[in-house]
Formats: sequence, C-alpha cells, structure tokens
Amino acid sequence: MIRTLRMAEMTLRELLRRRGVLGLLLLVPLVFYLGRHDQAGQAIRFASLGVGFAVSTAALFSAVTGRQLAPRLALSGFRPRHLFLGRTLALTVAGLLVSALYAVVVTTDQQVAHPQAVAAELALTTLVAVPLGLLLGLAVPRDLEGTLLLICVIGAQMVVDPAKSAAKALPFWSTREIITYAVDGAADGSLTSGTAHALVVAALLAVASGTVMSVRLRRRAHMRFV
Repeated sequence: MIRTLRMAEMTLRELLRRRGVLGLLLLVPLVFYLGRHDQAGQAIRFASLGVGFAVSTAALFSAVTGRQLAPRLALSGFRPRHLFLGRTLALTVAGLLVSALYAVVVTTDQQVAHPQAVAAELALTTLVAVPLGLLLGLAVPRDLEGTLLLICVIGAQMVVDPAKSAAKALPFWSTREIITYAVDGAADGSLTSGTAHALVVAALLAVASGTVMSVRLRRRAHMRFV
C-alpha cells in the first residue's frame, strides 16, 4: 500500500510539471461545451467528451513518460501492481477533480431534470478515460501516435449515431444515455444501462492496460536463453 501511494505521489508530481499542457487540456471541455451551449443535452454531452479527451490525454502522457522509469522502479522493489494502481489512483483523483469542476459549471449554467446524474456521468467518464489513456500510452511507441488514436476515438464518438448497436463498442457510449436521462428525464434516457456500460468498459480497459504493463515489465530484451 505504501509503494502504491508513493507511486501515486510521483505521478501527481509528474503531472504538475506540465502546467502549460494541463491548462490547455482543462480548456478543451469548455471549448466543446460552448460550441453547443444553446442545446443543453448536446452541450453537456460534448463537455463530457471533452473531459474524457483531457483525462485520457493526461493518462496517455503519463504512461509514455513513465515507461522509461518503470523498469528502474521495478528493480528497486516496486511490483507491476504498485506501478499500475498508483498511477491509476493519481490520474483518477485528478480526473475526478476536473469532472467535479465541470459538473458545477454545467449544472449551474443549464436547466437539467437530474443534476446528480450529470455529476455521476462525468465521474464515470473519468473512470473510463484513465485506463483508456493508459492503454494507448502503453500500446504505442510515442505520445503523438497515441494522441492521434485518441482523437480518432473521440471523433468517432461524436459522429456515430448513439442509437446504433455498433455505437456500444465505443468507450464513451454511456455519455448519451445518462445525459439524456439527466436532461430530459427517465422516459428518454437510461441511467442503468449507461452506468453499466461505463463500469464494464472501465473494468475491461483497466484489465487490459494492467496486463500490458505487467508483460512489459517482465520482458528482458537484453537477455537470451540458450
């Protein structure tokens, strides 16, 4: 537990060093939100996708940066679970702070039927965004490729009709369901299906990213067994 918390502390310090990048990422949800400000449901959904993009990008940068440090930490006694859980904890806490900020902004500015559902949806978006960013950061060689993949994911999430069955394969499908419920009421949206989708996707992405990190740390490219 101590090593997990220590890893979380190191991750937060690493994020704070990129104040300029973090500031720009914090503005992304606001830009998305203001672009559809006159339509409450669309505005809140776009703000949520902006939060997802910002948190995923921060997680992606953190995973790419930490890739060089992880082997040395492993040699000093940190196990893969310490590294993964510590990084995930720090990014989740930071992401929840961002989602809470935008939940206050949105619920103050817009008339919604269920303000608590908006806050819950933004929190669930963070839970999905963190392992998504970590997985992309572990799967690609550099953060540029990961950012481009993330842009593709967010772009597809915006243009694909959420009513289609194929849209459920996208990580942030839950945003439309929960936000429709929050804005229009229970008759038009589904809090249960949206929440279940977000939790399942977050769990699958967390398992995938944790597995990739564990496999990477157990590799020894310089060793050859005869």
